[in-house]
Amino acid sequence: MMYLASASPRRKELLLQIGVQFDVLPVSVDETPLHCEPALDYVQRMAQTKAEAGRNRLSELNLHFDAVLGADTIGVLDSRILVKPTDKADAIRMLLSLSGRTHRVITAIALATASGVLRRYSSTDVVFREISEQEAGDYWDTGEPQDKAGGYGIQGLGAVFVERIAGSYSGVVGLPLYETSELIKQAAVSLWQPPGIKRNE
Repeated sequence: MMYLASASPRRKELLLQIGVQFDVLPVSVDETPLHCEPALDYVQRMAQTKAEAGRNRLSELNLHFDAVLGADTIGVLDSRILVKPTDKADAIRMLLSLSGRTHRVITAIALATASGVLRRYSSTDVVFREISEQEAGDYWDTGEPQDKAGGYGIQGLGAVFVERIAGSYSGVVGLPLYETSELIKQAAVSLWQPPGIKRNE
């Protein structure tokens, strides 16, 4: 049995897209970046911390598992980590800073098994068109960006801001499917399985 250490509906949908059978196991971890921590180090640390937290929880409950998948997604602009906006003003500032520019979205994944942790990541350049302050505020009011790293969702209404990308689309959404499939195959987790009833839905 594989577990997804995330409550993200987007990651759940992406795993289901490639036919992975799994259970959802939300975890809570401290997501505060360390002082002067590089973006790539931070996002990989978060993915691994989530996977290990899930593995530890299952071990405490004496539940069998083959692997626990953890993931984390951040935006990066001028070496600054873009996380989830704290409020409307923060979201507007974030979107205006991305307006007309290229930023990077990094998603790290970690797969914890009984024998250790495997890690991969994807990095995608995202080019935004110009965004007005009015648009940024109106977008916030839709409710979509409130839980999104970088303050937007490329798979939803925020797609209108994206001029083009270079890299993994699914990585920007929250789970790079190429890297994920390569990782879980190493843990002997099968792809392309027929859909079944999942616990924790």
